[in-house]
Amino acid sequence: METSASFNRIALGIICPMANEKDTAISFINQVLKVCNDYPFKSTRIYLVVDLASRDGTKNLLDGLSKDNNQVRVIFSPENKNVVDAYKKGYQAAIIDNADWILEIDAGFSHRPEDIPKFLDAMNSGDFDCVFGSRFHKNGRMISRSLKRSLLSHGGTYLVNALLGTKLSDMTSGFELFKRDALVQILAMNIVSHGPFFQTEIRTFAHKFRITEVPIVYNSMTGHNHPGAISDAFRNLKRLCLMKIKGELIW
Repeated sequence: METSASFNRIALGIICPMANEKDTAISFINQVLKVCNDYPFKSTRIYLVVDLASRDGTKNLLDGLSKDNNQVRVIFSPENKNVVDAYKKGYQAAIIDNADWILEIDAGFSHRPEDIPKFLDAMNSGDFDCVFGSRFHKNGRMISRSLKRSLLSHGGTYLVNALLGTKLSDMTSGFELFKRDALVQILAMNIVSHGPFFQTEIRTFAHKFRITEVPIVYNSMTGHNHPGAISDAFRNLKRLCLMKIKGELIW
C-alpha cells in the first residue's frame, strides 16, 4: 500500500448495487471496508443501491448494518427500471457528497475486495483520471462457467476496439475507479444503454481522459444474459460508431 499523505486529502466513495445478496452482503461489505480503511483517507463511505429487484430481505439486512456503521449508506430506489439506473443512483449520491474518488465494484464476490488496492495505488502513484479493472490484462483472469460468456467478453472488447479505436484490453468490465470531475463529465456524455453495455459506453467516453488498467480476477457466477442485452449492445455500438464518424468521439 502506498503511504502518500495525499490520501489524507481524499474522500473515497464506493458504489455497489445489491440485489438478492442476503447470504454474502455483510461479509462482502466488511471486506471492502477493511481493505479501504487500511488507507488513511479523509473519509470512506460505501453506497449500497437496492431496488425492487431484490426480494430476499437484503434491504432490511443492509438497513440494520447502516444503523451500526456510519460508513454504510443504503439507497433505496424503487423507481429503478434496470441495473444501469442503480449504478447512476450510486454515482450521483457519491458526487453530491463530494467524494473525490469514486470506486465502482460489483457485489457477491464476482469482484474481489483484495483487488481494490491495485486501483487505489495506481490512482495515487500515476497522473490518472480513471483506473479500469481488466480481466484480460497481464495477470488478470476471468473465471467463468460459461464459454458463451467468455467469448462475448473477449469478442466484445475486440469489436469495440476495432470499430471505435479504443485501446483498453477489457472494454466490458465494471470494476473501476474515477476521479470525481472525470466521472461527472463521462456521465454528461449521455449513457444510453439499459444493459451491461453501459460499461462499454463509460470506458469509451473515458478515452478522452488519462486512463490506465490494472489486472483483476473476475468470477462470473452465471452465463445468463438478460433478454435483449445483445441487441441493446449492438444498437448502442452502432450509435457510438456514428458518433465517431461525426467527430463526436475524439482521443
